[in-house]
Amino acid sequence: MSVRYTRSEVMLERARRTIPLGAQTFSKSITQYPFGVSPYFAERASGSRLWDVDGHEYIDFVNALAAVSLGYDDPEVTAAVGAQLSKGTLFSLSHELETVVAEQIVAMVPCAEMVRFGKNGSDATAGAIRVARAYTGCDIVLACGYHGWQDWYIGATPRNKGVPAATRALTKRFNYNDSTGLEAMLVAHPGQVAAIILEPAGPELPAGGFLERVRELATRHGTILIFDETITGFRFANGGAQELYGVTPDLTTLGKGLANGFPLSAVCGRGEIMREMEEVFFSFTMGGETLSLAAAHACLRKLQREPVIATMRRHGGRIVEGMRHLITKHRSAGFVRIAGDPTWSFVLLADGPTATASELKTLLLQELFARGILSLGTHNMSYAHSDEDVDALLVAYDDILPMLKDAAENGALKQHLHCEPLVPLFKIR
Repeated sequence: MSVRYTRSEVMLERARRTIPLGAQTFSKSITQYPFGVSPYFAERASGSRLWDVDGHEYIDFVNALAAVSLGYDDPEVTAAVGAQLSKGTLFSLSHELETVVAEQIVAMVPCAEMVRFGKNGSDATAGAIRVARAYTGCDIVLACGYHGWQDWYIGATPRNKGVPAATRALTKRFNYNDSTGLEAMLVAHPGQVAAIILEPAGPELPAGGFLERVRELATRHGTILIFDETITGFRFANGGAQELYGVTPDLTTLGKGLANGFPLSAVCGRGEIMREMEEVFFSFTMGGETLSLAAAHACLRKLQREPVIATMRRHGGRIVEGMRHLITKHRSAGFVRIAGDPTWSFVLLADGPTATASELKTLLLQELFARGILSLGTHNMSYAHSDEDVDALLVAYDDILPMLKDAAENGALKQHLHCEPLVPLFKIR
């Protein structure tokens, strides 16, 4: 048992008796946090900091899988939720907040004319696909990126256990920044494609004209273009990646940036398509839950009033530039690079001569956690991050990169790694 993470590991052992993997989310489980060198349970969080159950403090660059964009326990969000709590959380009738937040989304997101709420991003993407199929009368979906756990998407990945073959066959995956490949798929299935769904950006950013070309192809082939902005929404810009890049989809799914950690997602888009939801069944007991809506109302007002995105971009930009400098300094470009948008950047590892990418990632996480940095290889920026937080992260990378280089090129992995290497879940992006 680890000395540093004793309580976490005791709690994990207990949790695994009643919870598969001991966690409700794959990304918070032993599949992502290497056993023996990782914390597993949080005690509390505030601003940019999280404390685990063993009392260790971390600068958090995971931020609840990018769901916390303002920072933990943001005063305005907390106050709004507290005020609503005394009035009620769920009612036998709809609540005005449903309309208020829908109007805010329509005002901020370029494609949004109508809005429906869910709780998770997977709710929203599944709803968008169902609406697209209803509107077009077609069944096939062309997908790029990660879109949640529902059958229609996860069936097209290696994690497809339990998904019927007939369902798996309806979703085809295409590669990001490959509009030629996408066009070939559309031509191969004439009049059969209900939707093209993609994350507008991820580790890779759109090559010149890529998103515009996807928009043109969707229009020409009579298919619905869906931007999954579960992460990029209210992160890349107040109106999401579609505002930043100037390309408007037919439908958009939103989630993580919407309510600063409260469970809320949304499908929004063109009114004539969204009106299909008057017949398509997309309905939740908790769809109008008011604490999350109050959190979203406060969060969106803050985004409109304060330099939230600009601040995340400034701090995230320092990380990207700092990492580029450190990769050059430590001659590590053969196995590590920094990619993505400054508000959501990625440390990408490749196999070295004497260690695999998975082994190197395990070592990276081990050393980040030991230095009080919580990251799973991404920098999910929040408004609460400070220059001092960025400085501490770059100091940690400056210490760790020589160790990674030693493992990658000199066969020193066993010398540095104090646990079993992670096994990749599947390639998400």
